[in-house]
Formats: sequence, C-alpha cells, structure tokens
Amino acid sequence: MLIKKYIIIGLLTVLFTSCGEYQKALKSKEGSVKYTEAEKLYKAKKYKKATRLFEQIASEYAGKPQGERIYYMFGDSYYQLKQYSLASYQFERLQKLYPRSEKATESAFLEAKSLYLETPKYSVDQTYTYQALEKLQYFLDRYSDSEYAKEANELALDLVTRLEKKEFEIAKQYDQIRDYQAAMKSLDNFLTNNPGSVFREDALYTRLHSAYEWAINSIETKKEERLNTAKEAYDNLLRAYPETKYKKEAENMLAKINTSLKSFISQK
Repeated sequence: MLIKKYIIIGLLTVLFTSCGEYQKALKSKEGSVKYTEAEKLYKAKKYKKATRLFEQIASEYAGKPQGERIYYMFGDSYYQLKQYSLASYQFERLQKLYPRSEKATESAFLEAKSLYLETPKYSVDQTYTYQALEKLQYFLDRYSDSEYAKEANELALDLVTRLEKKEFEIAKQYDQIRDYQAAMKSLDNFLTNNPGSVFREDALYTRLHSAYEWAINSIETKKEERLNTAKEAYDNLLRAYPETKYKKEAENMLAKINTSLKSFISQK
C-alpha cells in the first residue's frame, strides 16, 4: 500500500509540474520558452496544448531557421487532431516560407491529403473536392517520383471517381423523374466528358432506357425516328460492353423496339 501511495504521489507531482510548465509557457513573453515547451508537448503527443503555443510563436519565427520546424510541427499537430483545414494551411505556409525545406515534399503531400480528408460525400457541394484535386495534381506534377506519389495518385483517382459519380447521378435523376430528353442530353455530356469513367456502362444503359421510354411513349408522328434513336443507343451499349450486366434488360427493350418498328415498315 505504501508503494502505491508513493507512485500516485509521484504521478501527481509530474502531472502538476507539467501543467505548471505549460501555464508558465503560455504566459511567458519569451518566444524561446514557448518554443521549448511546444516542442516537448508535440513529442509527448499532447497536440492540443502544443497548437496553442505554436499559434503564439509561429509568426514570430516565420522566415527564421526555427520556423521551418515550428510550421511542420504546427501543421502535424492539427493533422493529428483531425483539424484538416488548419493543418493544410500550416503545411502551405511552410512551403511558401521554406521552399527548399527538406520537409517541403512531405508538407505538399500532407497539405493535399488534409484537403482530401475534408472532402464530403459525392451528393453535396464539391468545392473542397476540387481544391483537394488541384493540390494533389500540383503535388504529382512537382513530386512525381516521391515516396508519396502512389498514395497521391490513389487519392486523386478517388476524387475523380467521386466527381464522376455526382455528375452521373444528376443525369440519372432526369431518367428517374421521366424527363427523358433532359436525361439523354445530360448522359451524352457525361459520356463525352468522361470517356474512361467507371460509370460508363451504367451511363450507356441509362441512356438506352431514356431513349426507349421516350420513343415508346411518343406521338405516332415522332415514334419511328425515336425508335431508331433508341436502337442506336442499344447498339452503343452492346458495342462497348458485349457482355454487359444489363444484357437481359437491353434485349427486352430491343425486342419491343423492333416489334414497334415492324408496324411502320408494314405501313409503307
């Protein structure tokens, strides 16, 4: 029991001493005192306290040799706290102030990755996504041979896919609300703008479905022309994806298209 008592007393002493040193550093007018305590807290992974001290001294050391390390630790502290917007800003500052820093490559990557981690799901505003993609592209253009290039490429691909999904879902929505002309136009734009998209097969099928519904439900004077347009959409899907996952649905539509077209042939 006596040993446990001494251990508890020792731990409390360390705790209060540590808190006391942190409070003294916060109140100190000496940048060096704040710097020393901030670095100690950073190494101890006490990032929240460290950021408070870095915030007080970063501008004071900007451009000075110590500032290079401060801005890196400042940015990394925010990164570890998952405050990615703040992390990104500090990593950007490091690069601007110390473009030849040995941490410049890593900071450029972490700046971009921080923005990536701030990006929302595909269905909402994609401002952060475009910003993150721009930063990742900048990083890859400048540091294509770095150890971070593989991950940067993966992050960029994920963002491109996310943007494509948003564009495709908007086009698909027109089909779902039966605005088939708007759906076809949007899908044509999507297919032109994203020729290698992972959603290409889905887009071609939705394009067929819109064209089919538009034709089948149109007035007689427009029907033949629109049936041929739908047949062309079928051909485009099967040409690109001979074993498409939508083959059964596509074949059913084609059969109805051909049956309807025969009635026009017999009338001529």
